[in-house]
Amino acid sequence: MTDPVSRTILLLDIERFSDRDDVEQAYLRRMLYDLTDRALERAGIDETRRLRADRGDAVMELIDANASVTALLRVLLTEVPAELRTVNRMASRSAQMRLRGVVATGYVAVDEHDGWVGSDLNHACRLLDAGLLRQALRERTDDFALCVSDALYTGVVRHDHPGVPATDFRPVTVDSKNGPLRAWLHGPLPVGRDLQGEHGHGETGEVPGGSGDRPAPAVPLPDGPGRSAGPSVTIHGGTFSGGVIGGNQYGGISGGHFSGNVSFGERDGDRGRGEGA
Repeated sequence: MTDPVSRTILLLDIERFSDRDDVEQAYLRRMLYDLTDRALERAGIDETRRLRADRGDAVMELIDANASVTALLRVLLTEVPAELRTVNRMASRSAQMRLRGVVATGYVAVDEHDGWVGSDLNHACRLLDAGLLRQALRERTDDFALCVSDALYTGVVRHDHPGVPATDFRPVTVDSKNGPLRAWLHGPLPVGRDLQGEHGHGETGEVPGGSGDRPAPAVPLPDGPGRSAGPSVTIHGGTFSGGVIGGNQYGGISGGHFSGNVSFGERDGDRGRGEGA
């Protein structure tokens, strides 16, 4: 294994990649590679100054520490979103590409199998997979959400270089296997930040069978035969789940303590009975 060397780490990941078929995935991968190459070239980073690893739905770049991080951030914040808007405007829904991105800095070694080793790289990957970054992209009309590591913010972003306004970044904390990770999210914080875990696997509202990158739509229960609104229900200090409350429908209730007057409608056999029946 080589000695660890200081690198700039760039990670880009395609949203909802696993929801596409093989043809669409192959197309999106070509788009991702082309966009990454153009972005790095515009930042003045040629192929001799970077290493690439393929993650299927994502691309990882190790960039020479002497390359300009400011120029890279400037391209990511301006040109990449503009290019995504242009491409997606003319593409069908299945061919549209939205990206999560992470830029970090740290020491990375390369082993005898061309594998990359380093805790800073691990942290960058966990930022990329964080539920908070996924949620930020879901809530934006833009097609790109970017997060930078705390070290990169301290060393570069906070100095407010032209094209990289420090005031556009917000501090966030992401849970990980090794404890909380401090980072900085570009743009507004997501509104739906009440996530069950920050790794992107426990978020609520996932579409069954989907990648979890889109919230499931709320399906109202219409009134109609067999679906009466029923009397009002007052429940204190608990939660209920399972089935429809009201009318002639009965479902299971679990969890919590209930008090007060609770009415769940009438059963067919109870109709016409008095209170003493």
